[in-house]
Formats: sequence, C-alpha cells, structure tokens
Amino acid sequence: MRWEPDRAAGALPYTPPSLLTAVGRGIGNRCPVCGEGKVFKGFLRVVPECAVCKAPLGQLRADDAPPYVVIFLVGHLLVPVVFWVERNYQPPMWLHMAVWLPLFAVLCTVLLRPAKGGVVGYMVRMGFLEREDAPEGAPREENRRG
Repeated sequence: MRWEPDRAAGALPYTPPSLLTAVGRGIGNRCPVCGEGKVFKGFLRVVPECAVCKAPLGQLRADDAPPYVVIFLVGHLLVPVVFWVERNYQPPMWLHMAVWLPLFAVLCTVLLRPAKGGVVGYMVRMGFLEREDAPEGAPREENRRG
C-alpha cells in the first residue's frame, strides 16, 4: 500500500498546469499558473504574487538552479567551438580571451532570466506552492537558523 499525502487540507485554489506549459510560461516571463501575469518585477526578482491569479510566486526560491543550468548549457554550446577553433586555427591566447570571455559572459547574462523563469515554472508544477500547515505561532523556517 502506497502512502499518499492528505491534499484536502492544503488544497490549492488552482490546478497546476502541465510541466511543459509551466516551464514554457516561466521562460517567457509569464505566470506559470495562469499564463497572464509576470514572473519578474526586476531583472531577477520574482514578484510576491501574480497580479492576475494571485499565485504566491514570491515563496519560490530558485537559488542556485538557474545559474547551474545556464553554465551547463552555455558551456556545452561554446566549449566544443572553442576547441575546434583552437585545433584548426591556433589563434594567440589574447584573441581567445578577447572573443570567448565576453561571449560567455553575455550569453550567461542573457540566458539567466529565462532559466530562472523556467525553474520557477518547474517548482510550481512540482507543488512547491502548496501550503504548509504549520501551527500558529510556530517559528518559520528562515527563523530557525542558528
């Protein structure tokens, strides 16, 4: 017999969309739940809640996942090209640094926001917005550090 959590107590006021829909909406800076509101209010700051459906997106903490995804993708895209250029043309090191470092920096910066939106969409789909029914007056997680 498999254990299933009691979802009735912390039931969400909305139905989470499919994984691809939620991630795609997040990548496009749209609320993963309704697809209408925005995910970000600054470059990388997540809005406290969706302006349209009131989903509490500010509760989601993407932390280190978006930079990891971006570095992984950009590295896998550009490193083979760097090796190919080195092997076939053997340019001087200063030229490598003048071309590849700015290219890596620009690509990572451009892809960071869509990656964070995608991670927020993934977290919505995986149920990270479900309410935790903690007893009233209990210390919150961020207050328990010590």
